[in-house]
Amino acid sequence: MKLRPSRLEPVFVPRIWGARRLDALFPEKTTLAEPVGEVWLTGNECRFADGAFAGQELGEAWREMTPEWAGTRVGKDAPFPLLVKFLFPEEKLSVQVHPGDEYARQHEAAAGGTGKTEMWYTVAARAGAEVKAGLKPGVGPDAFRRAIAAGTVEDCLETIPVRAGDAVFVPAGTVHMIGPGAILCEIQEYSDITYRIFDYNRLTPEGQPRALHIEQALAVVNFAEQSGGRIEPVRLERGPVEETYFVACRYFATEKWEFAERVAAATSSEHFDLLIVLMGSGQIEFGGEALEYAPAQAWLVPAALGAYQLSPAARTSLLRTYVPDSLDGFVRRLADRGVPEAAWSRLVYP
Repeated sequence: MKLRPSRLEPVFVPRIWGARRLDALFPEKTTLAEPVGEVWLTGNECRFADGAFAGQELGEAWREMTPEWAGTRVGKDAPFPLLVKFLFPEEKLSVQVHPGDEYARQHEAAAGGTGKTEMWYTVAARAGAEVKAGLKPGVGPDAFRRAIAAGTVEDCLETIPVRAGDAVFVPAGTVHMIGPGAILCEIQEYSDITYRIFDYNRLTPEGQPRALHIEQALAVVNFAEQSGGRIEPVRLERGPVEETYFVACRYFATEKWEFAERVAAATSSEHFDLLIVLMGSGQIEFGGEALEYAPAQAWLVPAALGAYQLSPAARTSLLRTYVPDSLDGFVRRLADRGVPEAAWSRLVYP
């Protein structure tokens, strides 16, 4: 199979807290019959729009991908490792928490057995948009239980105002809530395991309260020092491209590229890359060929593709995310560019 970047078609997922207009990223989605909260860009059901796997769902194609596509870093006995979504909240999401890998393996095998560490990148935000992530100092298990019973658990969380360009890291075990008014790109382990703690007394379309998972949540909440929250990124100029480094953990590393001139790039044999286009249009050029990119697209770039170029027709902003071959490699990349340890160390979560 010829190696080439391949675009994935999104899957639109209705959510009770979602929006009926998605035109900030999807101009044709303006009068939806039901609210859509999530747009999955790398779900197992997302189909390849072109290339060697055209028409196949990602989950099926992943099982067929050789190391030249998938890279040598990711074990092929596991599912596709990264789930990327756009979130369109018009109401508060539930106060919730996700388990870590060990708890998920022991208690959630039927749901995939994978924990959920994630980050949010703010694509756009209205004035006053905010999220909440992490417990305030002094909130322990007893106070947390009392707040759940009183319906005031949201008050236990740190508030983080967000504007376009902000990013937040949410390790497994971090209690969080996403408020309305921001469009987020969520990058996470491939898991959909969520324990709801409080849901603002909302009802399902059938008139029933949505399920809560209090005991499971209490089993996984991190009541120790909080390690997530707002990311203070590192920004660097590399020729015509401005690079912003957000986070590197064992599950994913994420950076943003902004450019208005042609950019040279290259893949690593250890891992595939995902490019998520946020703004702009142009071409991905490789091996004498060119493919058109546009906003709200996700591209899987094979590990062994090697050198390629991004040639913008309009100023472009995109996220690059991947499963790092090692955190040492991420650190070395920043250190080699003169970034002091005090700056890069805050982005690395072993």
